[in-house]
Amino acid sequence: MMRRHFVSSLIGCVLVAGSVAAVTAQTKLPRIEFRERTLTNGLRVLSVLDKSSPSVAINVWYHVGSKDDPDQRSGFAHLFEHIMFKSTKNMKSEMMDRLTEDVGGSNNAFTQDDVTVYYEIVPSNYLETLLWAEAERLSGLTVDEENFHSERAVVEEEFRQSVLAPPYGRFFYVLQQKSFNAHPYKRPTIGSIENLEAATLEDVQKFHATYYRSDNATLLVVGDFDPKQLDAWVDKYFAPIPKPGLPLPRVETKEPARAGEKRFTEYGKNVPLSAVGLTYLVPSEKSEDAPALSMADIILSRGRSSRLYQSLVYQQQVAQSVNANADLREDAGLFYLTAILAAGKKPEDAEASLRAEIKKLQDAPVSAAELEKAKNQIITSLLRQRETNLGKAQSLGGAAVLLGDPNRVNTDLERLQAVTAADVQRVAKKYFTDENRYVIYYLPESARPAAGSENRNQPESESNGGNGR
Repeated sequence: MMRRHFVSSLIGCVLVAGSVAAVTAQTKLPRIEFRERTLTNGLRVLSVLDKSSPSVAINVWYHVGSKDDPDQRSGFAHLFEHIMFKSTKNMKSEMMDRLTEDVGGSNNAFTQDDVTVYYEIVPSNYLETLLWAEAERLSGLTVDEENFHSERAVVEEEFRQSVLAPPYGRFFYVLQQKSFNAHPYKRPTIGSIENLEAATLEDVQKFHATYYRSDNATLLVVGDFDPKQLDAWVDKYFAPIPKPGLPLPRVETKEPARAGEKRFTEYGKNVPLSAVGLTYLVPSEKSEDAPALSMADIILSRGRSSRLYQSLVYQQQVAQSVNANADLREDAGLFYLTAILAAGKKPEDAEASLRAEIKKLQDAPVSAAELEKAKNQIITSLLRQRETNLGKAQSLGGAAVLLGDPNRVNTDLERLQAVTAADVQRVAKKYFTDENRYVIYYLPESARPAAGSENRNQPESESNGGNGR
């Protein structure tokens, strides 16, 4: 289930369109007509009426993510994603499963760098029950030794399964860890076993009291409901929750501009093929350059006809897989390029090929056909997402919480459609510079030089010392 795994940025990521008939770049998405209200305790409520099916999606977005983890306590936001499914004052552990799955619905959650999101999909006649349940775990969650220790063990096992066990789990973990110097984005969302083991119940309770509160939450309801009845239920179950008197801290650390290339080498015990990663520091998802960076991502790596696949995998055969990702977050972003090498190839060859593709993007505008294809993929993805109540709710939630304006759900497509070939070339020149590049080589343990024999011309070597920063 998604709540058992950390995920990268949901908002801003564009899914591959697949084998869908092309749509024109001037396609208009249907507007999402939403209502908005804010309770006196600070809870923000957004709702969208859609009676196309007798079902409803409920989302609660908490504006707290892994960037808010306390110092030396990496993984707290992720830990609470799990604890929130345990007991409350009036619910037994895992009761959310019974309230949803037993009536033909579903529930889940995910943690990101900037938010933690909980959601349910149920037949619309169970809406009141789920509103009560979400209010119950907002106001009455049991944060005790039993729940803390059981879910800490689950998170630690998840770390072993998703970071330590897969051949490239540590590669992607280190890629984020090494790419930020000051901002807490350098702490990957999944957390650290060492930090979690060092945590106390008092630490966990303080984190919960600080961030899980009505004035740090946004409730979204999308689907088949009566608006007046919804307001009455929200007032009944959520309005009595008091607004805390505690301050609501926000991350104020700014990631400094990079002043020059940095290079790192990491080693893994179960790495069948070496990997190479290039990262560039880019602005947040609110930036005017965000649409052009997203378009560059798609042109470089979405599908087998993309530039990176055609060049590195098909023609040069230097890599067996390759990817680019405009990972745009609330405070800052990264633009990744990664390659898992083909057998017998050198990391230096893959790096040179990745850099050559970046230079092509800088030296000449992308073709009209490439740009149109990228825009078609975006439109198709957004149309598909909005076919479901959950998709509408999560699109609206991302706009409201991460972009600061729920109406961005209706206007951002125009920003993407307005991107020109010159825009893509401009952001490539602006951000994909030598001074703004970090390079990570991920090699098998067998490639580690013997002590005292490191070549001074090799990239800076970083120890393979577990998961700590």
